[in-house]
Amino acid sequence: MKQKQFVKSNDNLFRRISPAGNPNVSVIPILDQWEKEGKSVIFSQLFSIIKNLRKFNRYTHAIQLSEWICNRNSKLLPAGVAVHLDLVSKVQGVEQAEKYFNSIPDDVKTLQVYGALLNCYASSKSVEKAESTAEKMKQMGMMTTLSYNYMLNLYKKPTFYIRMSAYAFASDLEQMEEILKNMEENSSLGVDWNAYTIAAGGYIKSGLPDKAFEMLKKSEEYMHGHSKGVAWKILIGMYGSIGKKDDVYRIWNLYKTSWSKVYNRGYSSMIDALVRLDDIDGAEKLLAEWESQKLSFDFRIPNILIKSYCTKGLLVKAEAYVDRLLDMGKQPPASTWVLFVTAYTKSKDMEKAMEMLKKCVAAEDKSGCNGSRCF
Repeated sequence: MKQKQFVKSNDNLFRRISPAGNPNVSVIPILDQWEKEGKSVIFSQLFSIIKNLRKFNRYTHAIQLSEWICNRNSKLLPAGVAVHLDLVSKVQGVEQAEKYFNSIPDDVKTLQVYGALLNCYASSKSVEKAESTAEKMKQMGMMTTLSYNYMLNLYKKPTFYIRMSAYAFASDLEQMEEILKNMEENSSLGVDWNAYTIAAGGYIKSGLPDKAFEMLKKSEEYMHGHSKGVAWKILIGMYGSIGKKDDVYRIWNLYKTSWSKVYNRGYSSMIDALVRLDDIDGAEKLLAEWESQKLSFDFRIPNILIKSYCTKGLLVKAEAYVDRLLDMGKQPPASTWVLFVTAYTKSKDMEKAMEMLKKCVAAEDKSGCNGSRCF
């Protein structure tokens, strides 16, 4: 009975925080109100909410909750510190993350915390700092498969891409390959599927689709258990990006037959891959299948195909599809109408562009828009 009450309470708190989509509006008053109502804020609940906010890239609200925990809890725990370090880097920048790391007592700087710092450097392409941190972690016996994956991410695309010479470009690939080789030769670590998909991403960025294909095939050999769901979505996108249509469908069929149900993210990955492969017929069939599943209706999924229609100048077809959704009671967000505004402007049909712009302004749901850019 207590467990049921805990879950219900957690759901209610998350439901209050979740709709606060504007990053300029703090979620702290929601916590204050929760306490005024005589309800306790349990740290484990907040960590769960922070995890969900990070999942949807709502880092500003996530760091607000993390700071709230830090101010209430005098005991620093490595897991919480690692999460906070990552959020500081994403919201305030890597220099502020460094300052936060330096302020942490040495006894709290465990593998989790050093790993988070390494990820901050790798994500920001701070090559020298990442390499220095990785070397220190090696000396302390802290390098893990995940840590090596961070380093692979560091080298998977060229640093300062626009200004790089061909030699520097090749140098990044050599570093990536060297790290992957070290992982393969270190029996205590082993290589996971993600390491090979990261390497594949490096080869794709480098214009080496055959090498990327080789890495993706190796990645499949290391997939097991629940990791397959995430892995298959990634593989669908990556096989699609190198033009391997048969493999895209093969992975999709494995995905569908191995799980009791495929949700929105799976359909989104597959439809996006088919559009990039210019398999519009396949994308249309899959979109119809998605609609038949009666999942939560997320306009970002039909927007993938609508955007393709608009890009190809198939505006009559795009409008007919949106009209059908309107007849079903679905209200397109502003991001959908912006696709039409852009397409009609490009075709110099300013009358239609203005018509769509009015619909964009009138849309209640402004999600997916940032100024004049949407989707």
